[in-house]
Amino acid sequence: MLISRNPATGAIQNEFSPWSEQELECCLQQAHDARSAWAATPLDKRCALLRGLAAHLRARKQELARLITQEMGKLIREARDEIEKCAWGCEYYAGHATRFLADEVIPSGAGKSYVRYEALGTVLAIMPWNFPFWQVFRCAVPALAAGNGVLLKHASNVPQCALAIERIFADAGFPPGVLRALMIETRDTERLIADARVQAVSLTGSVAAGRRVAAVAGSHVKKCVLELGGSDAFVVLHDADLGEAVAQAVISRFLNAGQSCIAAKRMIVVEAVADEFVAGLRAAIEQLTPGDPLDEATTLAPLARADLRATLHTQVQDSIARGAIPLAGCKPLDGPGDFYAPSLLDRVKPGMLAYHEELFGPVACVIRARDERDALRIANDTDFGLGAGIWTRDCERGERLARELQCGMVFVNGSVHSDPRLPFGGVKNSGFGRELSHHGLREFVNIKTIWIKSI
Repeated sequence: MLISRNPATGAIQNEFSPWSEQELECCLQQAHDARSAWAATPLDKRCALLRGLAAHLRARKQELARLITQEMGKLIREARDEIEKCAWGCEYYAGHATRFLADEVIPSGAGKSYVRYEALGTVLAIMPWNFPFWQVFRCAVPALAAGNGVLLKHASNVPQCALAIERIFADAGFPPGVLRALMIETRDTERLIADARVQAVSLTGSVAAGRRVAAVAGSHVKKCVLELGGSDAFVVLHDADLGEAVAQAVISRFLNAGQSCIAAKRMIVVEAVADEFVAGLRAAIEQLTPGDPLDEATTLAPLARADLRATLHTQVQDSIARGAIPLAGCKPLDGPGDFYAPSLLDRVKPGMLAYHEELFGPVACVIRARDERDALRIANDTDFGLGAGIWTRDCERGERLARELQCGMVFVNGSVHSDPRLPFGGVKNSGFGRELSHHGLREFVNIKTIWIKSI
C-alpha cells in the first residue's frame, strides 16, 4: 500500500493500492511505444515543451508547494522554492540543450569525423521523498531534453506528488507515455531494471539501495547513475568570517529539517575559533521554532516519517553515551507529528555514530580539529564523498584545500547546493555519475563516433 500521511499531524490523507501486473505491463508498453516518436521529435519542440512546463509550474506554485508540505512536511516557503527551482531547471535545459547535444567535430585521419549524442531510450528514475519535485526534475528534465522517456518510481510516502508530477507534464503538452509515474512497491523495481524496455537507471537514495540497483543494472549491462548519501564536511578555519559561517551552517544543516544529502552534517572547526563558533551556533539553533510547516512563522519542520525520527534519536543517544556533549535539543518533541528538537552535539569523535554515519535530521555535529591540516584529514575520514564547504578569508587557501578534499563538490565560503549549471554528484559511497549541467544530460545518451573517409 502506498500511503500519503501528513508528517506534522500523523493524519493519513490518501492510500493507493499498488498496480496489478497487468497495469504495470500496460504502462511499460506505453512508455516503450512512445520513446521512438519522442526521440524523433525536433529538439526545438522538446525545448518549447520544457519552457511551457516551467510556466505551468509557476502558475501552480502555491498549489504544488502545499501538496509537498502536506505530504512530506517541508516548510511551505521551502516548498515554493523547490517548485521555482524546478521551473529554473526546465528553462536552463530549454535554453542550452541544443548546444549540449550538437554534433562535436573532432579532426582525425578521416575526411570527416564527429561525435553524435543520441538518446538511450527509457530511463527508470528511482527517486526519494525529501525533495519530491526537484530531485525528479533534475533527473527527468535533462533525460527528456535528450530524447529519452522516463518511468518514475517515486518513494512510497509521496504518491500524490508522483501523480501531480505526471499530471503537470501532461498538462504542459508532453505526449502520453513520455513520463509516467509508476504506482508500484520497491520490490517491483528489480524486474523493471531487468526489463528489455528499460535502458538505464537513475537512483537517488541510500547506500544500501544503490548497491542493490548497481548490482542488478550491472548484471544486465545497463547504465546507471547513483546519487547516494552524504556526510558533508563544513570546515571552519581560523580566519573564517564566523558570523557568516554560523548563519550558513544553520541554513545548511536545518533546511528541510536536516533531511538533505548535502546538508552540513560534520562541522569541523579548528580549535582556535571552536568555542566562539559553537556559542554562536548554539544561540542560533535555540531560536529555531518547530511547528506547523504551513505557517509562515515556523522555522523548523517535522521529519517525514516516525521511523526516520527513531533512527536519528538512536544515533544521537549513541553519540552522547560515547562522550559527545549535547548543547541543545537531542530529543523527540512531544505531541502529534514527527518533530525532533533542533539539536547540537559538540566534541563528536571517532567511534560515535554521529562521526561515521549520516544523520538525516535537525542535528548539528561539531568536530574539533587542531589546525588546518587536521581539519582536512578529518574531512576526508569518511566513507562518503558528496560535497564539502570551506570557510576562510583566504580564497587561495580555500581553493588549495578544495583540491585536496575527496568529494564531488566543494564550495568555498558558501553552502553546498545544487545548481542546473554545475554538475552534481559524489565519489566513494556517495555514488557515481553526475546530474545537472551538460554532464548530467550526457549521462543518458549514446556517445556515437561517426568517421567518414572520402573515396
